[in-house]
Amino acid sequence: MSSTRQYVALDLGAESGRAVVGRFDGERLHLEQVHRFANGPVQVVNSLYWDILYLWREIKEGLARCAAAVGKIDALGVDAWAIDYGLLDERNVLLGNPYCYRDSRTDGMVAEVLKSVPADEVYRTISNPPQLQITTLCQLLSEVRAGSPALAAARTLLTISDLLNFWLSGQKVIEFTRTINTQCYNPVTRAWATNILEPLGIPAHIFPPVVPSGTVLGDLLPGVAEETRLGAVPVVATACHDSAAAVIAVPTREADYLFLSSGTWSVLGTEIDAPYISPEGPPGDLWNEGGAQGNIRFTSNVMGLWLVQECRRLWASQGETYSYDELTEMAAAGTPFASLIDPNDARFLAPGDMPGRVQAFCQETGQPVPTSKPDILRCILESLALKYRQGMEQIEAVLGRKMAVVHIVGGGIQNRLLCQFTANAMRLPAIAGPVEATALGNIIMQAIGLGHLTSVQEGRELVRASVELAHYEPDPQRAAAWEDAYERFLTIAQP
Repeated sequence: MSSTRQYVALDLGAESGRAVVGRFDGERLHLEQVHRFANGPVQVVNSLYWDILYLWREIKEGLARCAAAVGKIDALGVDAWAIDYGLLDERNVLLGNPYCYRDSRTDGMVAEVLKSVPADEVYRTISNPPQLQITTLCQLLSEVRAGSPALAAARTLLTISDLLNFWLSGQKVIEFTRTINTQCYNPVTRAWATNILEPLGIPAHIFPPVVPSGTVLGDLLPGVAEETRLGAVPVVATACHDSAAAVIAVPTREADYLFLSSGTWSVLGTEIDAPYISPEGPPGDLWNEGGAQGNIRFTSNVMGLWLVQECRRLWASQGETYSYDELTEMAAAGTPFASLIDPNDARFLAPGDMPGRVQAFCQETGQPVPTSKPDILRCILESLALKYRQGMEQIEAVLGRKMAVVHIVGGGIQNRLLCQFTANAMRLPAIAGPVEATALGNIIMQAIGLGHLTSVQEGRELVRASVELAHYEPDPQRAAAWEDAYERFLTIAQP
């Protein structure tokens, strides 16, 4: 390539958002964070929302700063967390702030789904078990049951990243990686699941067309182009689900590999060509999710570093402020394997007193109750690593494949203690990096969409050339202790 290409990744997470410039000189991809801003749900009386207009303002601010910092941009793309959505009326006006998936309005909605549609039909249609109350399907059903005037007036549903893409480009579509985990989509027929939606009273007409990852939606709308001073920049529907974007940047050369996207949520999995639907029913806690290559990410979802984030938030509210590095040092000083939790226990989903919930879980399961901060944090990190082991064994059993390596990507790789725990628990070499996997994957899919790269594998080789990777080997001296801990873990963890 004779000249440098410049892309902007707008990366929105549950804790923060960023505008990142990626410069591709033909050999390496260099990232520069130009703008960062806080994010988090907002409690209003008894409801939990996202402040979407604040996020939109910060996105425009980020684009303006990119224009000022680097000048010409070749393309931009948005990725964000899954499941949540906004509703538009017939004039394309947003009908209120989007709810946060942690809002309590979906309590009991899984049972409500199954009152109208048999569990087997749900599974065989959407390829996933109806177990999670946070899905788009359960959120929409809660609106139906509440007689939501917003849903009655809605003409279009867009997930968070697709809503922002609409405000940037004027195109109302949903990108493929956002579809399956809504539980409103049939990944076999590649169509919205009307046989599930209609019996629940959910209007199927609000779901827009689906486009592949890397679709060029068009140029930035004139008003936004002028306000940000970016000009007519192509907007690309990249891998719009942040976890899917992160997988694109996994620098693997092996077929039998696991990815572990480590952040607020942990997403462990591998790539397969088509949805796995078992004749015997759902295979434990394993999920089909959309991949940016039109394939499937076969995953096990774990609560992740959310538990540590909530501990940190609570302690800060009590006047004790710690950096994440300080929390990791505390965990290293904690008592090994004193107590364990199941990170996916429902009590850990909502914001609140996370240290108290950890203690309550341990008490209820007959274990020593951790009282010090180091012991609470060590309990969380060891339990996360053991949950990854459980997910790995489920994936291997279902697919009949033995995994050779786990690639850990995302912000969680900065927790080196958890990376080592992961290698120890899974008994696999762990390769950590890149930390900026989501932004890199976002940019790689932009480049593929514009023809600047030819394939995902070319993008992965570009990642290898561009970032430094850290390698962790299982500690043989701790192997017996981890095996004993895993046997204990299986007695208190859900399958």
